[in-house]
Amino acid sequence: MQLHTKILLGLLVGAFAGTALNASLGGDHALVEGLNHWVAGPVGQIFLRLLFMVVMPLVFASIALGVTGIGDVRRVGRIGGKTLAYFLVTTALSTGLGLALVYPVRPGSRITAEVREQLVATYGADAASKLSAPGAGEFGVDTFVNIVTRNPIKSAVDFDMLGVIFFALMFGAALTMIDKERARPMIAFLESLNDIVITIVHMAMRLAPYGVAGLIFGVTSRFGAVLLQPLSIYVGVVLGALALHVAITMSLIIRFGIGLSPLRFFSLVRASLVTAFSTSSSSATLPTNLSVATDKLRVPSRVSGFVLPLGATMCMNGTSLFEGITVIFLCQVSGVELSLGQMAVVMVMSVITAVGAAAVPGGSLPLLVGILAMFSVPGETIAIVLGVDRILDMARTTVNVIGDLTATAFIARSEGVWTPQSLDTA
Repeated sequence: MQLHTKILLGLLVGAFAGTALNASLGGDHALVEGLNHWVAGPVGQIFLRLLFMVVMPLVFASIALGVTGIGDVRRVGRIGGKTLAYFLVTTALSTGLGLALVYPVRPGSRITAEVREQLVATYGADAASKLSAPGAGEFGVDTFVNIVTRNPIKSAVDFDMLGVIFFALMFGAALTMIDKERARPMIAFLESLNDIVITIVHMAMRLAPYGVAGLIFGVTSRFGAVLLQPLSIYVGVVLGALALHVAITMSLIIRFGIGLSPLRFFSLVRASLVTAFSTSSSSATLPTNLSVATDKLRVPSRVSGFVLPLGATMCMNGTSLFEGITVIFLCQVSGVELSLGQMAVVMVMSVITAVGAAAVPGGSLPLLVGILAMFSVPGETIAIVLGVDRILDMARTTVNVIGDLTATAFIARSEGVWTPQSLDTA
């Protein structure tokens, strides 16, 4: 049985067991809490920690090697410009689609004052902890200044992906500018580091079916229909918009921009999609993405190693769409009516802040506070959506990862280093 099949099987078993226990015992039953605390939670967290453990060295090595592999710094700038343009355009398209759906449906107007107060009371403490987290709601010019890290080692410790990416870009560019003989030992070291990290990833992925089962069990065993019912229209709008973005926008790019059948493309990258859905983290999925891009899509590693780490931080199609819909939903719940001009502001801010969202589960929620404040909506209202956020996080992370992988193939084809026919070669 292939690994992606085992992962999918683990996903299904965990989801079925969690749903069955929730329906029969309830999410707060002692048995459910015990299984989550002693079995499912630890197994899922160990799997996640194994993936997060290698993310920073993998990002540094792959970005630096990608730059040196491309060679000419001017070409690096061209590919980087294409990559950022692709991320921004597809993210803007996804956000626009989300706003086009949420505006006529108006899911926030369906939430009564009683339900709103109940949700805030239930999840208010969790919302407060997210709002008080370091950097929560802070976004501005300092966000861009801080990309230029003072200490790359501290950035790695703090999981500051943008800081590590910037240092890796500078490091790789400098390697191309010094004498080749002097650069060769460092390049060999980076190649060895990259191979070692990828080997660790392959070891970690052996635990993936069990880790995925544990993570999904934790979500489904706590996630009850009682909570879903009052928020079902909001959840439906978000999931529907995400599905339409994949079915229309991304599928058109795959068909005409990449030159593949969408069904074949999704079949090739299914291991990444299952990992993204279960971990709710673009960073945790990055090792799998690099493996899938190289082994399944056959994209040259110098391109995938450059584009995918950038995508894990900056390609946030699903996150931006979610943020736009959620801001308008919470405005509607709070009785704040937005004009078309204000909705355009929401769209722009959703695209910008999505890039600044941490690529970890729930990383986009604190940044919503800044957008809500622009329209005099209390940040504490995120408590209304906190209970269903994990299932939405799983879905939007999967869309983010689809954006990462399509960007990799699109950029590689535009640079003439990959064609769809590459998949038919040995």
